[in-house]
Amino acid sequence: MAISAIIKDTPVHVGDIVRVHTKILEGEKERIQIFEGMILGIRGRGDNRTFTVRKISSGNIGVERIFPLISPWIVKVEVKKPGQVRRAKLTYVRAQSSRQVSRITATG
Repeated sequence: MAISAIIKDTPVHVGDIVRVHTKILEGEKERIQIFEGMILGIRGRGDNRTFTVRKISSGNIGVERIFPLISPWIVKVEVKKPGQVRRAKLTYVRAQSSRQVSRITATG
């Protein structure tokens, strides 16, 4: 089980709050969309690795998105806040409130 990975030359860890910039095609137009949330887990081996990002959308609805590590659609990944966790998969976060989840991110 992986607890860290390198995405577009940016080292990320499980528990980090990241901003994933993805390329979106709308007809012939192309734009960048940002998905910001916490990394819940990294799975797979080699070129088949993926990572799951969860964000709280409007109305306190959790939205998860799975991104492949090696993808031409990912433009860049920014680490907004590093997190300190002792687990490789943070599936327990789905049942917690946003106040409890905020304790995961490092304070200093």
